[in-house]
Amino acid sequence: MNRDLHSIRRDYQFDDLLEEKVGDDPLSLFDSWLKLAIDSCQDDPTAMMLSTVDREHKPHSRIVLLKQRDESGFSFFTNYDSDKGQDIEANNHVCLTFFWAPLSRQIRIEGTIEKTDKATSEAYFATRPRASQIAASASPQSQIIKNRTFLSDQFDRLDEELKESDVPCPSNWGGYIVKPNSIEFWQGRPSRLHDRLIYTLENDRWHRVRKAP
Repeated sequence: MNRDLHSIRRDYQFDDLLEEKVGDDPLSLFDSWLKLAIDSCQDDPTAMMLSTVDREHKPHSRIVLLKQRDESGFSFFTNYDSDKGQDIEANNHVCLTFFWAPLSRQIRIEGTIEKTDKATSEAYFATRPRASQIAASASPQSQIIKNRTFLSDQFDRLDEELKESDVPCPSNWGGYIVKPNSIEFWQGRPSRLHDRLIYTLENDRWHRVRKAP
């Protein structure tokens, strides 16, 4: 690559992140930031990086989509037999990261993860487009396949088998919920003097500190 990467830079500027403005509840603050991101960011505002650690203590990250946020935590859905599912089976400590470039904002969430109940998984699966339902059944996620045609053939076979009937939720597919114990809000500021506020859950109460950027 010939391009000078050192020259690619910008000064961050959108808003302040001050203690007197944010309150003591990080989940309420998250909701307000997410709402603004959905209103302001055209492309995938609910996208988040999920970071896991496998049995050999190697980290892995990928993008998933937030599908629910309630008092219990942050939920997404996937194939339980996937690489991320295997990592989670080995180590239930994970990290979620949201980044909204137009807002110069980032949220980093650390916590433990567990499967949602089957009813929750089936209820969400029923809301997916039919083609996405079939794809979830057709794809042996994270397994090595010989070519793209294999997936197309699997999809077409299932589509023909099911015809107009309902697509059942696969037994190895469902939701995970991340229960946070630390949430960091990052607001980009000029001259790299960014704001960082970190909420940590201790004895069922959130405690807030500020860290230097």
